[in-house]
Amino acid sequence: MKMKTDKSAAPKVALLFLLLALTMSATTAMAQQKKLFTLEDLNFGGNNYYNLLPKNMYLTWWGEQLMYQDAEEWGRVDVKTGTKTPLGSLDDVNAKLDKEKIVSAMNASFPYPDKPLVLLSNSRIRLLYNWQTKTVEWQCTAAGETERHWNAKSKTVAFVRDNQLCVTLADGTTRTLTTDGSREIVYGQAVHRNEFGIMEGMFWSNDGNRLAFYRMDQSMVTDYPQVNTAERIAEHEPDKYPMAGMTSHKVEVGVADIAKGSIVYLQTGDNTDRYFTNIAWAPDNKTIYMFELNRDQNDCSLVAYSAETGEKLETIYRERHPKYVEPLHPIVFLPKDKSRFIMQSRRDGYNHLYIVDLKKPVKETETKTSTGSCCTHHYQTKQVTQGKWEVSDLVGFDSKGRNAIILSNEHHPLQCNIFAVNTDNGKRRALDNGKGYHQARLSASGTLLYDKYSEPDVPRNIEVTDIATGKRNMILCADDPWKEYNVPTYSCGTIKAADDSTELYYRMVKPADFTPEKKYPTIVYVYGGPHAHNVDARWHWMSRSWETYMAQKGYIIFILDNRGSENRGSEFEQVTFRRLGQEEMKDQMRGVDFLRSLPYIDSERLGIHGWSYGGYMTISLMTNYPDVFKVGVAGGPVIDWKWYEVMYGERYMDTPESNADGYAMTSLLSKAKDLKGRLQIIIGMNDPTVVPQHALRFIDACTEAGTQPDFFVYPGEGHNMMGHKSVHLHERITQYFEDFLK
Repeated sequence: MKMKTDKSAAPKVALLFLLLALTMSATTAMAQQKKLFTLEDLNFGGNNYYNLLPKNMYLTWWGEQLMYQDAEEWGRVDVKTGTKTPLGSLDDVNAKLDKEKIVSAMNASFPYPDKPLVLLSNSRIRLLYNWQTKTVEWQCTAAGETERHWNAKSKTVAFVRDNQLCVTLADGTTRTLTTDGSREIVYGQAVHRNEFGIMEGMFWSNDGNRLAFYRMDQSMVTDYPQVNTAERIAEHEPDKYPMAGMTSHKVEVGVADIAKGSIVYLQTGDNTDRYFTNIAWAPDNKTIYMFELNRDQNDCSLVAYSAETGEKLETIYRERHPKYVEPLHPIVFLPKDKSRFIMQSRRDGYNHLYIVDLKKPVKETETKTSTGSCCTHHYQTKQVTQGKWEVSDLVGFDSKGRNAIILSNEHHPLQCNIFAVNTDNGKRRALDNGKGYHQARLSASGTLLYDKYSEPDVPRNIEVTDIATGKRNMILCADDPWKEYNVPTYSCGTIKAADDSTELYYRMVKPADFTPEKKYPTIVYVYGGPHAHNVDARWHWMSRSWETYMAQKGYIIFILDNRGSENRGSEFEQVTFRRLGQEEMKDQMRGVDFLRSLPYIDSERLGIHGWSYGGYMTISLMTNYPDVFKVGVAGGPVIDWKWYEVMYGERYMDTPESNADGYAMTSLLSKAKDLKGRLQIIIGMNDPTVVPQHALRFIDACTEAGTQPDFFVYPGEGHNMMGHKSVHLHERITQYFEDFLK
């Protein structure tokens, strides 16, 4: 019997299989499609941000043993393979404690190379735990401490409590060393508003028996009237803020003898309008060295004082410059020769190392360098490094003490590489792969270093280097955490500055689906000020995550490091002296000219964004070139330099009285009338760095001129938005460009 077939069913079956095939094809395509980023992925305040960072290891040294620090444990890292071996855990530690518990081992340190002791702490206790015997060998209270500094040799901690300078000895005894501390008399904290490399206010002697500290009298400094609006009735919470040309604070340096409980002050003379910085102890713990600077910041001296009496002993070195001298690094004595130390200076136009020999006094003579610096030596001084590149850090010394380990950009202005420098003859030996941007930390004796680095196409590598042989072992090679995402393209190039000779480096970020036949809205991201740069040889050419987000939305982002930014020598930086913003704008406009030359840039849709100095540059460019930029977002912008702080403002601008034309030229108040494009200004309402007066006065000037900026405020926030508010901020910035540029 033959089966009957329904000829009409065949097309239906074929159609069914076709639909099934199309469905499977679409499903496969969706599975292969790359993910899209959100700000929760990219912004540091985002919920998924840390999952998208390149894999890392948090490392420190225990003598010559490389150690890792994790949230709940610590252990040894094999310097050849990177294998981790746990040595202790917080569960072990907390089992020995009664009430207080240690909640993280991320700040664990190993202060004694020959003992299995880990130093752990929280806001209330500090302890040394022996992970071999599983016992707490030493413990003291830490409640109420701020600005705390613990010394491993004496086991004494210096700290501030209730505005007073205090110490807790190894036996747990606490002494209060001062009685007059207050909001106006400040002890043990960073002074001079963290300029001149100052990041802390207490400095232990090598043996832990004496403590040098800052005492700052700011009673004469004007209060800036910040307001706390979180209370039902807003409360006045002023900041001490010395504006350019106004009365500044006075600083003294004291030395506390811990055993005696006594204090002497360095006999610096009249401390009015003077800056004291880069405090360093001599190896014998009897002498203190520091750099002293006049208020004009053009005359700097290295001076030695007796730590026992406070008496001024002698001036070691003096440097003057027609623009400014900026000491940023304390002297460092050679480990094998206690009579010689390394000093860093930009006297030849680039930051380099010099060795001063205290055994070889010389007749006081003044020499003038080609850069305009006048230098006076009292001891034989030898330049160790030299060239049109900068030493960025002195990491330490090798085990024999003959070589200084440094970071510098000798290979390329965008790189930071590790070198061993012979302190006798200046010969240098590379200790890394010669590429990328490196960070290094030496083991206790200087035989090994760990090297964390990235390159434009390398998210993060960590190597351990043998200093003597130069042999390197890779202990971590991080995968690309963005490999599942639709990633833009990042490129780097150069253009000529407005002087037609200086090379400037830029970064460009293009959408992942970029095609040169299309025209793209383009945003210039800018900072432009000193002590910062935006482009270097790190992963993605140091691109900010927000640039990735905007490229994903179809924008091209362009970033240029203009003259005035860091790491390129004093001539490159000091071209802005007494006229901040002017040469920088010329260079940024060279960048705009370059963009306009590219067929895929929509010149009718140019935007600009920056924060702080970049906010100043954003408004400067929008008002000085009002027909160029259609949209801008300026965050925390300086508007007039006479409202900025003394130390920074006067270094680059002198005082409003001595440079009236410069201050008038660089003020944006007179430019309010020239605003054409859409401008959004965003500030933290309690910004202690660029005080709200800047933005408010500019808005007032705009109302008088009839121009219409937009304004948004984050109540209670400072100069930058913290935590998840940063996500909100970047959503707002993004939407502004989406609304008015795209």
